[in-house]
Amino acid sequence: MKRTLFTCLSISVSVVLAVSPAQADESASVARQLLKEGKIMPLQEILTKAKVIKPGQVIETDLEKDDGRYIYELEILDEQGQVWELELDAQTGEFIELENEDN
Repeated sequence: MKRTLFTCLSISVSVVLAVSPAQADESASVARQLLKEGKIMPLQEILTKAKVIKPGQVIETDLEKDDGRYIYELEILDEQGQVWELELDAQTGEFIELENEDN
């Protein structure tokens, strides 16, 4: 379990470090605009929906655009130390996919 958690946290830190402060500011600005326009739900609402689908600790979140729609991708660490990727439609909160990242 410790190894899995450490690996996930290392990957998350690597991703964060790979993004420059300017890119992070731009991404946040885009997300704020999409939220204002009603094109995505607030992240807090998505996190509430995610907990119902897959309980655990959210260790990473991403907002991506795929085939014209926005998708929240969340990595969740469950009580057994397994990491799961959960995808939800960013506008509706609709469940898309749940995949075990450790298998």
